[in-house]
Amino acid sequence: MSEAAVTPLHRRAREATAAELAGIPWLEVLEASERERVAGEIRVADAAPGEMLCRIGRPPTYWFGVVDGLLKMNNDSSHGTPITFTGLPPGAWFGEGTLLKREPYRYNVQALRRSVVAGLPIESFHRLLDNSIPFNRFVMRQLNERLGQFIAAREIDRLNDPDARVARSLASLFHPLLYPGVGSMLRITQQELGMLVGLSRQRVNQALHTLQDRGLIRIEYAGVRVLDLPGLQREVFSA
Repeated sequence: MSEAAVTPLHRRAREATAAELAGIPWLEVLEASERERVAGEIRVADAAPGEMLCRIGRPPTYWFGVVDGLLKMNNDSSHGTPITFTGLPPGAWFGEGTLLKREPYRYNVQALRRSVVAGLPIESFHRLLDNSIPFNRFVMRQLNERLGQFIAAREIDRLNDPDARVARSLASLFHPLLYPGVGSMLRITQQELGMLVGLSRQRVNQALHTLQDRGLIRIEYAGVRVLDLPGLQREVFSA
């Protein structure tokens, strides 16, 4: 890990730029005065590959979001089979359930590549919950969509079809409500995708070509472009 990553993430934090603030989906639902106040409370930092943002057993201090890069949410593999719950691409905000309950993290969140992450202090998060109905609606929608995503992930993890596992991971990464910053093109390497689904890069490559042959995605130099998201989602559940 780089020397910068030895310094705690919060000590490397800075104010968000106007461009970074413009990419935060929930800011736009706030009233102007509250939006201005919150914009000054958000902090942004660069996370090094392998750096942990959240650790199992640690108390939450921020509500985190991904400005750029790619993170993964997983369990503690020292106590059993490693499980990746989800990948977290640009536009993702996560951990609201933990903040709501003010309980220690039950999962780890780690940067897969150099990433830019944003954080809203936990007290600011709760102030918004207490005072902003639009923010409450946003958080409720987040929780509902995340629950559906995890239920689907549990169903797919019971299958032994590698193609379905890759399709499931891609479909979840292109979720338009949870990850609005992705659009139709995701910058991701086959090695990174393999780390999310627990497969070798070679097997991921094979699965991607299968999905491409079916007209669901297009493999591009910088990542993967989804051509038919509903079709990709159907592919997951027809396995």
